[in-house]
Amino acid sequence: MKKYLYIFKSELMSNLQYIFDISIGFISYCILIYIFLNLWQYVYSDPSEIINGYTMKQMIWYVIITEILWMSLSGRKYNRKICNDVKTGNIAYNIIKPYNYVEYSLFSHLGITTLRFILVTILGIVLGFIFLGSFPELTVLSIIGVLISCVLATIINTLIITSLGLISFYIEDTSPIYWVYSKLILVLGTIFPIEYFPKIIQPIIKYSPIYAVSSAPAKLFVDFSLITFIETIIIQIVYFLACLGITHFIYKKGVKKLNVNGG
Repeated sequence: MKKYLYIFKSELMSNLQYIFDISIGFISYCILIYIFLNLWQYVYSDPSEIINGYTMKQMIWYVIITEILWMSLSGRKYNRKICNDVKTGNIAYNIIKPYNYVEYSLFSHLGITTLRFILVTILGIVLGFIFLGSFPELTVLSIIGVLISCVLATIINTLIITSLGLISFYIEDTSPIYWVYSKLILVLGTIFPIEYFPKIIQPIIKYSPIYAVSSAPAKLFVDFSLITFIETIIIQIVYFLACLGITHFIYKKGVKKLNVNGG
């Protein structure tokens, strides 16, 4: 574990030199939040109106948090990196090194993701306060709970994208698969909370990985409860273990295929 923590720390420290460049990339985040602000202001004719259990301020904070989780991940770039490692054969060099490629990729990417998360969170909080003038009701317990949930959501999401990239062992390009996944996250986990969907599909969304990596942390932020927190953490732990196992399975099968074909 120490070597992976060192990889995480090294990636984090190396990217500290590019804080300005990383921050410039969040211009699109500001534009998105402004668009959603106007959208929900149009939907809510009365700011105090409650639609599907959410006030206008809660909806905007919900979008702010889900976009923080997605923007900080930089999933498209990471998926492309995994695909290129497989297609160019670079992954073969990692096989002989004294670490597992899956854990190496996970901790390396979490290094840059952590820095991006901190920066975009600061930006999101500032924007939210400027646009809305207040925060949801927060306590020390709720803040800690939301942070734990965000960490687990980011790890799970990273593992899912890693597994999608590793499918390159079997098909030429996994970009279409990632594109579908990103759009599912956008529609089912970012723009609308689970309560906005028909009741018949709400349970499907709630127990899907989309809820674990996007909706759940945002819901905790805007309407925290201990019961929801415990339920969320259980779901996230289950998905973490499942995604870790699936990612390792795909990787081991891919390496075996690579060895059989002679690299």
